[in-house]
Amino acid sequence: MKPHDREEHIQHTFDSYCKKILRYKARTCYNRIQAQAEREVSFSELSAREQAGLAVMDEYFTGSNIFNVLGESVGVTDAGLAEALNTLPVDRREIVLMSYFFDMSDREIAQKLNMARRTVAYRRNSTLRELKRFMESEGQA
Repeated sequence: MKPHDREEHIQHTFDSYCKKILRYKARTCYNRIQAQAEREVSFSELSAREQAGLAVMDEYFTGSNIFNVLGESVGVTDAGLAEALNTLPVDRREIVLMSYFFDMSDREIAQKLNMARRTVAYRRNSTLRELKRFMESEGQA
């Protein structure tokens, strides 16, 4: 073989290899498109019930009572709990909301409100007992 013939043979071999790879890749893409087409369904072909299952309605504080604590809004959706919280003095309500909605410890609440940790713990516990009594009396009425 002449050097020129050898280079030409290498080029033809490489050309053949590239064509095989491209055919294989084209076949793979075609098969993927076919499989996807078999699974896809047009929206016009869906029933009303199936279309309704595709939609989600977000509810942002609809039907909830909003309490402002530390410049943040806290939404309470349970009407009975919101009514009970409205009966509390603001400082006690804030302690309960910070504890349960912001997951703050008594020490963190005390720092925010500039009071002793024991005072926060006492007020939180007494307020929870008061809320419990209120909720129980409202449930019986």
